[in-house]
Amino acid sequence: MAYESGALDATLAAAAGDNPALLGELRAAFLESAEKLVDLLRRSRCDGNWNVAALRLKGLAASFHAQELLDAAENALAAAPGEPAAIREIEDVIARFNGGNRGGF
Repeated sequence: MAYESGALDATLAAAAGDNPALLGELRAAFLESAEKLVDLLRRSRCDGNWNVAALRLKGLAASFHAQELLDAAENALAAAPGEPAAIREIEDVIARFNGGNRGGF
């Protein structure tokens, strides 16, 4: 799957305007939130916790127009709690948003 950063980048640029420092802060906040939510998914041991974490990730993705992450979060919602393939898919998407760096993974 090809990475399409256009919508995310456009959303961040619209919010930051001509302020590159703010743009960097917004990108960092997005990545930090996404990484925290995937950590919650990794630690989920029941349907309820898994669904809450996946829904929050889906909401974050929708807020930033990050379609690929939104799709991965929807796949997680359809998967069994703790499904390694669903977690890997989300981690891979976040890594691509982070320039290939898997951050805290």
